[in-house]
Amino acid sequence: MTAGELLRDTARRFRAARLHYGHGTANARDEAAWLVGHVLGIHPGDIHLHRDKPVSGRQAARIRRLAARRVHERIPLAYLLREAWLDGRTFHVDRRVIVPRSYISELLRDRLRPWLQRPVRRALDLCTGSGCLAVLLAQAFPHARVDATDRSARALDVARINVKRYRLGVRVRLLRSDLFEALAGRRYDLIVSNPPYVDARTLRALPPEYGCEPADALAAGADGLDFVRTILAQARRYLMPRGLLVCEVGDARRALERAYPRLPFLWPATSERRGCVFVLEREQLAPVR
Repeated sequence: MTAGELLRDTARRFRAARLHYGHGTANARDEAAWLVGHVLGIHPGDIHLHRDKPVSGRQAARIRRLAARRVHERIPLAYLLREAWLDGRTFHVDRRVIVPRSYISELLRDRLRPWLQRPVRRALDLCTGSGCLAVLLAQAFPHARVDATDRSARALDVARINVKRYRLGVRVRLLRSDLFEALAGRRYDLIVSNPPYVDARTLRALPPEYGCEPADALAAGADGLDFVRTILAQARRYLMPRGLLVCEVGDARRALERAYPRLPFLWPATSERRGCVFVLEREQLAPVR
């Protein structure tokens, strides 16, 4: 059997099972490419270049076992492989953290230009989870020191693996903190956050795959704004003049704009067409009470 044949069979199986995609891929073909590529040691984006590569019986059996678990247990593939991709980089993940999928990663490619108006020497990743955004921050701003916080000690253990993987232990500091709680006296040029933002109604209706993720990393109250409200109320005191707050809110955008009609949210373009990441400068946060 070849890699191409196995890819085709796996994708067909995933389509027939009507799986939900949203933990790193968007369709059955991409999910199959990720699985087959992982087992064969091929980048998922390059699998088409290796369609004629022979697959050993042991490799084929492993792919079929993992595909069966994906179909029957509805476990996100990232957890089965203990691997997630974000902005072309791999990160360790397991069920202590949600699978990274933040659109903030796209904005970091251009170092948040043109919205960021000051050099970044100190940055904060609030609700870091697996630490992926902290790593991307440190890589985007090579002269910056990055604090990465989470209220979950288990999540920070996963983040520690990824910080070590990218050899960033000198510049990335992991802190246990419920939002800003442990950060008194610190100020940053840039704060990014991908906090929980799923409202109660949506949470109840999520596909089974999301039930594998830590619920407290998703749930954000009746309207999805429990954490964002605190961030908006407190971020100003932790930002330097003209410092920037970048926050992802997903489907809670509409509720956010209703709740804060006077805040001049900017919604940079990402691959999420509706716009789900806002940016605000410190001075724009002043009206918030």
